[in-house]
Amino acid sequence: MTRYPFRSALVTGASSGIGESMAVLLGQAGVACVLVARRGDRLTEIADRYSNFEVLEADLTTDEGCARVVARIADPQHPIDLVVNNAGFGSSGLFHEIESARLDDEIALNIRALTRLSRAAIEVMVERKSGWLLNVSSVASFQPAPKLAVYAATKAYVTNLTESLHEEVRGTGVKVTALCPGLTRTEFQSVSNTSDYQTQFPEFLWCTSEEVARVGLEDVVKGKALSVPGALYKGLVGASSVLPGPLKRLVARLSLRAR
Repeated sequence: MTRYPFRSALVTGASSGIGESMAVLLGQAGVACVLVARRGDRLTEIADRYSNFEVLEADLTTDEGCARVVARIADPQHPIDLVVNNAGFGSSGLFHEIESARLDDEIALNIRALTRLSRAAIEVMVERKSGWLLNVSSVASFQPAPKLAVYAATKAYVTNLTESLHEEVRGTGVKVTALCPGLTRTEFQSVSNTSDYQTQFPEFLWCTSEEVARVGLEDVVKGKALSVPGALYKGLVGASSVLPGPLKRLVARLSLRAR
């Protein structure tokens, strides 16, 4: 059984996918968890497997939902050692054809909620000189992504913000990591209308949510700024950092035509 240095955790988007896998790994390790998502019934099913799990039903696209989770993170009577900002979704299609309301919700969840929860976590963790913050981003944050433009842009924000926070809290006892997975089999494909990716991209490009969750937790413990599961994706991220902008856009166009 894996052992972690944190005794308690809060995981958003814990009702499925990477968030659920993290909750399971933490539960198996005996870490007390607060599970956050809109689907309270699904959270309860997961929480019932462990004696020290708590369910917090909240819609993080709303101010009320964010405030409830911020208050839980800041609760001095029940401190949280690890905060995992995993909640997020994407929208696939031509930018001008996607409903504005959906894009607003995407930005609210991927950026605004993550920022508020990150600030709440950092504030209490710096004060007590201990804590871990893991923000789930994507390899899409490193390059243009036609037909996933807003998603890639929000994840670019997440990666940049998280790397900045990583440096800000250096030497405080707080560790901040951006988890940047590639293609991962979760509900993301159905929610983002990219289910056809599962037949368009070969099997070796896909990771499991369990693998991504495990690597993310291991790397935040190590204090890495970036966590990229899979050797292939590590190479792609490394290459993207040296490619000039025009070449990145060319790769994006070729990728779009191949779909």
